[in-house]
Amino acid sequence: MKKLCLNFLVLFSFITAYAQEKQNKIEVITEEDEIIDSLFSDEIIEDLFKLSENLNFLHFSINYNNNTYFSGRDIGIDQLSITPQINYIHSKGYFAGLSGVYYKELDPKWDYTSITVGYGKRFGKTKMFRWSVYYDRYFFSEPSNNPLKNSINLSLEIDNKSRTLGTELATSFLFGTEKSGQIVSSSYGEISLLKIKKSELNLRPTLRFIVAQQTIQLAQTFTFRNRTFTIYRQNNEFGLLNAQLLLPLQYSYSGFDFEAGYILNFPSALEGESNLKTTGTFMFSIAYLLGL
Repeated sequence: MKKLCLNFLVLFSFITAYAQEKQNKIEVITEEDEIIDSLFSDEIIEDLFKLSENLNFLHFSINYNNNTYFSGRDIGIDQLSITPQINYIHSKGYFAGLSGVYYKELDPKWDYTSITVGYGKRFGKTKMFRWSVYYDRYFFSEPSNNPLKNSINLSLEIDNKSRTLGTELATSFLFGTEKSGQIVSSSYGEISLLKIKKSELNLRPTLRFIVAQQTIQLAQTFTFRNRTFTIYRQNNEFGLLNAQLLLPLQYSYSGFDFEAGYILNFPSALEGESNLKTTGTFMFSIAYLLGL
């Protein structure tokens, strides 16, 4: 039971963006999507929900990454990040959350605080399908550098009866002083490695594709009458920004969940980009699910 909600909250984490400031916004969106995905992914909590129409849970978690890559891109800064979260979940499908992100090399180091509210529900004869809709509001420490402060998100997921295989498609509309969009496709498989009484160990490889709008500044240099000129222009391109391969080990004991693994990024070059390298980061998270 506790493992399920934990998963829903620990997958609400990774990202894409505009320039370095704008990238924080879309990156935030992806992280939260991951958490929500996990929260509804475990059949155990759903079985509990069937026993009562008014079950309530609080889910606490903290995620650590030894490096952060914006849209999977290495910007030459070792960007350690810590993401604490608290989420409320109701058996009827309502949920709300409060989270934030700390970046070691940013100034200020506390980048943002976000509030999430939403609703999700399974449907179909065998409950293999799930949809959810939720709203995010971001409060940045440097609001002038972050034009995307709101996000409306819609996701649709299908998985097998045992919840060991699944695919989700999530779309986000980001807005504030500017507008942007994002599409994230995630497919996972769960392999049980150990199951003894209150203990469970699983490997959950996940493949994710992130398609979003990114603003790129292009420079064009030319020579006229023995003088050199450089013209700068911005290109707003919507396309595949990054592909991610997540390899997490998940261990559950009693009400706690521990997750450790490695994340590989395969950024896709947009117009004006070249020589993008594959990047990787280690991650660790701990979470606890409390029944009210």
